[in-house]
Amino acid sequence: MDQHPWRLGPRGRRWLDGLLVLGLLVLGGVGHVAAGQPVAALFSIVEVAPLLWRRRHPWLVFLAVAAASALQAVALEEPIVGQLAFPVAVYSVARWAPRWQGVTALLVGYTGALVAAGRWMLGFGAGELTAGNLAPYTVTIAAIVTAAWALGFAGQQRERYVDSLVARAEQAERMADREVELAARDERSRIAREMHDVVAHGLSVIVVQADGARYAAAKDPGVAVGTLETISGTGREALTEMRRLLGLLRDGDTGVSPQPGLADVRHLVDEARAAGTRVEADLPADVPDVPDGVGLAAYRIVQEALTNVRKHAGPTATVRLRVAVGRDVEVEVRDDGRGAAAGSDGRGLGVVGMRERAAAHGGALEAGPVTGGGFAVSARLPL
Repeated sequence: MDQHPWRLGPRGRRWLDGLLVLGLLVLGGVGHVAAGQPVAALFSIVEVAPLLWRRRHPWLVFLAVAAASALQAVALEEPIVGQLAFPVAVYSVARWAPRWQGVTALLVGYTGALVAAGRWMLGFGAGELTAGNLAPYTVTIAAIVTAAWALGFAGQQRERYVDSLVARAEQAERMADREVELAARDERSRIAREMHDVVAHGLSVIVVQADGARYAAAKDPGVAVGTLETISGTGREALTEMRRLLGLLRDGDTGVSPQPGLADVRHLVDEARAAGTRVEADLPADVPDVPDGVGLAAYRIVQEALTNVRKHAGPTATVRLRVAVGRDVEVEVRDDGRGAAAGSDGRGLGVVGMRERAAAHGGALEAGPVTGGGFAVSARLPL
């Protein structure tokens, strides 16, 4: 459901201004002509017509309306329909012009209220002008001018406030996008450093096996067959990992520390239990061999998911961890904690890192609150 307030578009605003001017022209021009007041009709047209440009040039329109009203006060002693344009012009200045122009229009309006009251009193044959007979007219006209100015000023303040909120929201969105981008870059760099160990290990095995085969082949050529098979398998595995993550490599990455794998998930479970988290683990009895990069990705996903449980699920949460290895490596971490009430929408920086790891190996990851409470992380990593 759209919660944004309804607003007129540019075309609607043009139609509104046109209908306003047309209505006042018909009421003033035609009405005064029908009443045998051609001068009043002319002044009404002169005062009302500038309102067509009140949004684009509010100050100039106000000056034109004020000047026409002053001339009308000199030429006529009775109020006319065209004078309705004055509060509209005051509203327009307060709404779309700088503040000093709005205040000036208000003061001019107060002066005009006094002049108009005196002029009308003379026109009505009041005789002597006194404070007692001027006050009711002056206060009434001044109140109309004040109301028009206040409505315009309030509209301007609201528009500025809304614009500031929109600007702040856009800035927050840009900052959030930037943080996600930086998190993704950091995660890619970490993956690249970890892959350095995988590739370096594979190449080291190939070099050692090749040197051994070269020396052994001189005495027993049959040894070279098994050695070449090992070299071939190791090379293919290393090439597969390199093809997956070649685009993520960064210059200057030299991390060489050993990295954990799928078998080390049990250590994560033990650490979580030692920290007081209740963990129900369903792990393979005998962990099969999987590519080092896939094992590392699964390990990091479980590690991050358990960390999020400790941060967000609450002290009484129970975690159910399942790791299965078949055609794919499947990882699922589900808790019965706070879930959506914890304020996580599945798009935090930790979730971004887990998705990056899964995507780097051609897999997918889903994370978010589950029905009935709790939070779930589910990943699939192809072998």
